[in-house]
Amino acid sequence: MKSLGKNGEELAATYLVGQGYVILARNWCCQSGELDIVAKDGDTLVFIEVKTRRSALCGSPAEAVDEKKQQRVRLVARHYLYENRTGAAKYRFDVVAVNAADKTIKIIKNAF
Repeated sequence: MKSLGKNGEELAATYLVGQGYVILARNWCCQSGELDIVAKDGDTLVFIEVKTRRSALCGSPAEAVDEKKQQRVRLVARHYLYENRTGAAKYRFDVVAVNAADKTIKIIKNAF
């Protein structure tokens, strides 16, 4: 059985493709950490953090992407840009919030 996070990432990836995103990488790792999803949205490179929750008792999934997590994602994204020599003129950071109970998905574009 897959973990809650992996199930959420699967749902998010499927949803993103349905919204026109092109997935370039999933679970991309380097020494500084991991990017859940790297995708293209039109001509914009998007670094996507996926957060999944079973309920809202501990807050919304998006609330879990605090300042510390944002800094980590930015750092890993710099490694991705360097290692892949994308030369992307435009990039942004999105958060995909997945509610596992009712399988609702919300994309927060330019989340940070």
